[in-house]
Amino acid sequence: MEQKYDVVIVGGGAAGLSGAVALTRARRSVLVIDAGEPRNAPAAHAHNYLTREGTPPAELLTAGRAEARGYGAEFVSGTVSSARAVDGEGFRVELAGGAAVAARRLLVATGLVDELPDVPGVAERWGREVLHCPYCHGWEVRDQAIGILATGPMAAHQALMWRQWSADITVFLHTAAEPSAEELEQFDARGIVVVRGEVAGLEVDDDRFTGVRMRTGELVSRDAIVVAPRFEARAGFLRELGLEPTEQAMAGHVIGSYIAADPMGATAVQGVWAAGNVSDLKAQVIVAAAAGLNAGAAINADLIAEDTRLAVTANAHSEDPAPGGPMNGFDERAWEERYRSRSGVWSGSPNPHLVTEAAELTPGTALEVGAGEGADAHWLAERGWRVTAVDFSTTALERAAARAEALGADVVHRLNWVHADLTAEPVEGRFDLVTAHFMHLPEPQRSVLYGRLAAAVAPGGSLLIVGHHPSDLQTTVPRPPLPELFFTAEEIAGSLDPDEWDIVAAEARARTATDPDGQEVTIHDAVLRAHRRP
Repeated sequence: MEQKYDVVIVGGGAAGLSGAVALTRARRSVLVIDAGEPRNAPAAHAHNYLTREGTPPAELLTAGRAEARGYGAEFVSGTVSSARAVDGEGFRVELAGGAAVAARRLLVATGLVDELPDVPGVAERWGREVLHCPYCHGWEVRDQAIGILATGPMAAHQALMWRQWSADITVFLHTAAEPSAEELEQFDARGIVVVRGEVAGLEVDDDRFTGVRMRTGELVSRDAIVVAPRFEARAGFLRELGLEPTEQAMAGHVIGSYIAADPMGATAVQGVWAAGNVSDLKAQVIVAAAAGLNAGAAINADLIAEDTRLAVTANAHSEDPAPGGPMNGFDERAWEERYRSRSGVWSGSPNPHLVTEAAELTPGTALEVGAGEGADAHWLAERGWRVTAVDFSTTALERAAARAEALGADVVHRLNWVHADLTAEPVEGRFDLVTAHFMHLPEPQRSVLYGRLAAAVAPGGSLLIVGHHPSDLQTTVPRPPLPELFFTAEEIAGSLDPDEWDIVAAEARARTATDPDGQEVTIHDAVLRAHRRP
């Protein structure tokens, strides 16, 4: 799977950025994917945002991005084409250009699209003299000549609303029905003028809107014109997740669509939240930002609950074994539970010692034991090896096989996934390379396993065994407090018949790791590579 984040946020407006700040301040890994098409881009200024009154929208976004980046958020420009759930692994988010990322949780903050009336000039002047929200722009056109372009039953509501900001209101009926007797009475009482007939377009002189041109040719002078867009949620990529927009009606008239979510932003799909205009058509910038904060807090709480469940499971599996009994946490049941409880246990990258030691070998047949989610097997198969990958967790093997599909048919046909416990049953066949990484078992299981692996190496083949060195117990990098699980390469080499084997490497190989406090620590891996003589 591609790079994985705690949260992928789709949409980099006020809601998305606010969510990003909340989550990164909670020390979550966050990627914001933004198409760069903010709804309020045509507007000169944003309003009703306490302490930021009159700030140009682009400045708000720039400042918000800087704040989120300052806490560690990552950004990528692009359009999300699809999002789908991956069993036990969260979500896979694909971009239009073909790239993809993985996420434990999704926050959708894509906003909406304003579908404008099909009247010449409306789209061109949108956000300037063509307006829709009196709370956003009413003050800026107060006491001016304002027109209401009626396209549906909301026209009377618009006219009476805008009358608060100006006494000069004209309703252009255009394609709307004749107002009711009660509405006409209200218009008359408030001094609102009604112009019947269809509008031909908006008149502009020297880049300034001057009035409304009727089909009859008459020009009615106006300083601003109010329209009622249809508000459509940008949510097509959510369909594969089963999230379809819900229609929103007002006064019996559908005004748009939105993604339904609870007050904290949770949608009907577990793991997916929505905030801002995509879930609240009327939300202004400050409301969208608050919704992003709420959703970010809810997502972090959900992740904390999951992290805690996983920690409890891991802790239960690390208990000391009963004398003479099986090692709790090292049997098939325990590993199966571990894989099922987490979306991804390993990084998805091959073990570095495999890359170092196998790079010079001629591809042939390989046995990879403790295959887990398949990264080592995938790496070998990509380089021409025919790989038998063994693990006793069916969940891990299913996950590994699914991930292999993305590597292509040439890789898939070189992979054979086998469910088996090689401490309990012999290895079938012989291989040019037998490898096992970090298979930490108590005695006598360890000796049984590594003896069987050595026996499975074909003449002229190689054995590669890697584990945590006992000196790791003295570092600050977490290791199970069970010294009996650890071994040196020299111990494994000593179990090989010197008449049959040449030891290529048997050492404690240093590498750098990061401990829970973020400090770099030098640790050592036990690395054995042996060559069976032909």
